[in-house]
Parts: sequence; C-alpha cells; structure tokens
Amino acid sequence: MTEIEEHGGVATASAADAPTEQLPPVPPGPGSAAGPDGDGAVGRLSSLETRDLSAWFGDHKVLERVSLTMAPGEVTALIGPSGCGKSTYLRILNRMHEMVKSAQLAGQVLLDGADIYSPGRRPADIRARVGMVFQRPNPFPAMSIYDNVVSGLKLAGIRANKARRDELVETSLTQAGLWIEVRNRLRAPGGALSGGQQQRLCIARSLAVEPDVLLMDEPCSALDPTSTRRVEETIADLRGRLTIVIVTHNMQQAARVSQSCAFFLATHDTPGRIVEAGPTRQLFEDPQDERTSDYVNGRFG
Repeated sequence: MTEIEEHGGVATASAADAPTEQLPPVPPGPGSAAGPDGDGAVGRLSSLETRDLSAWFGDHKVLERVSLTMAPGEVTALIGPSGCGKSTYLRILNRMHEMVKSAQLAGQVLLDGADIYSPGRRPADIRARVGMVFQRPNPFPAMSIYDNVVSGLKLAGIRANKARRDELVETSLTQAGLWIEVRNRLRAPGGALSGGQQQRLCIARSLAVEPDVLLMDEPCSALDPTSTRRVEETIADLRGRLTIVIVTHNMQQAARVSQSCAFFLATHDTPGRIVEAGPTRQLFEDPQDERTSDYVNGRFG
C-alpha cells in the first residue's frame, strides 16, 4: 500500500496507486437530490450502506460482519466503548482503512448502491465524495483561512477559477458556521483561530469539494462546551443537505444531533460488531438489548 497524503478528509495517492482503468463516478441512487434550495451546493443526498463488513489489521480481526444503512440526509451516530472498532469502521467508509499497510477487509461498502471497493475505483475520487473531519483540528497553520478552504480542491484535483473559489470559500464557511466570524480576515493564518474555529474551518475545507457524505470522528472531543455547541449547530444546519456519520463518546451529543444510532461492542476475545441499531430515540428510550441500555445509561464503557 502506498502512502497517501491526508488533509481534512481529502487525500491523494501516488501514481503507483492509480488503477490502469478509470471508471466513471459512482452514479447517484434513486434517493439522490440537490440540497434543500435545489442548487446542489453541498452535493447529492447519497445513501451509504455496509453489508457483512469485516476488517483486520494483520491477523487481528477488529470488526465482524457489520451491516448498517446510513440514510440519505440524516445524521447517524456510532457509539460504543473505546476499542470496539467505530473509528476503523468510519475510515473504511472512505477507503482510509487501506492506508495502513497491514489492513484488510471483507464485505461491501455501497455508496448509492455501488461498491466503493470495486476494481478500478480511485480512492481519491471516493474521498472527494465522502469527506472526513478528524478528532483534532488539522488546518494548515501557516496557510490563510481562504487558502485552507480551497486547498481541498487542489488535493481532490478540482479546478476552479478565482470567482468560483471565492464563491466556494464563502459558501463553505457559511455552511460551517464560520463566515461571519472570519469574513474580514480571510488572509489571516488558519492557525490563529481558536480550536473550535479551526474545527469549523476543517469542516469548511471538506465541504468545499462538495461531498455527498461527511464523516466526523469525535469532532468535539478536544473542544470546550461553547465550541462544541457551535459544531453541533453546524451539524444540525447540514442535516438534510448531505449524509453525516459521526463517532462520539458523548451520549448527550449522540441524542442531540443524530436521527439514527448504532451501538458497537467488542470484548477481549471477540471483534467489534453492532449490538443494536435503529432510530436514536428508540435506542436511548426503549433499547431492545440490555447491553445497549447499560451503555447509554452509563453503567459501563
């Protein structure tokens, strides 16, 4: 496996990683549509599904036959104790799992019904459609706020003229809830922003490539309560405009931001698997498995 450059959910592979045949983009599924205003500014409403997904690092199996549907335009929260495979599962959804040399997987990941691991699919193309926001903000610290946002375009191989870049910067920062705070200092370094602002800048960078799905790996774990609230407000604003999958250890946050929830669990001798999945309200108020009830009520984990 070749090394891949990774920034804000957009990644590029070396030439050695490119397939000999380039297939057309994954077609939109029947539920795909433009954003709420019909302008497609954030991308299509895409469905995401895994079927019997298992994963390994070398001989160590970390996920066992995970099947889950993440509905278009909704927020799906992945919850469970540390070490149960949630972050690994998230990275599989945009082909970042394969960046680890010993990584292997079996099963299917379907984006609008097409397997993203099919032969000939370019990982960089998938990562442009399925963006990632990481646990800790990772803007380019010396690069301006403006250049941080448009850097995703270059990494994804997207060309845009000055007018289009200006439009994407304003649109993406607005969608990330940051435009009003930074519009008069777009040329200031991204590293000069507060932690919460940097995280929203990373969200804006991911949105600039107009993804269909946004993955978020504990995006608020390093933030103060005020910054957490603003990121959650951003997630709420994006709901219905793209499909979001978030890993969180904060049960209150999962209950606030998500419409669907999946509870992962692993033991010392069994890999991670889904114990229960369904509407968030059901999992929190009327779980069908005692282990789910124990976890969401803080009795373990």
